[in-house]
Amino acid sequence: MTAIATVCAMLPLVFGTSESGSIVSQSLAIVVIGGLIVATLLTLVIVPCIYELLFFRKSKRQRVAKAKQQTIAA
Repeated sequence: MTAIATVCAMLPLVFGTSESGSIVSQSLAIVVIGGLIVATLLTLVIVPCIYELLFFRKSKRQRVAKAKQQTIAA
């Protein structure tokens, strides 16, 4: 929510007129918006996906080890 509000607040800086000093503001706004969007996507999509992949890999190894122990015990 905070990232969305900040991106919306920076949009007038990106699409504003080219007055003196606004080139720096426009460049800064573009960088801030890009950083917030990338950070939000990483936080909400990429990191949970990587976590799930690693969790299921560990879980599979544990299931295989348990199955080996059961076949050895039987």
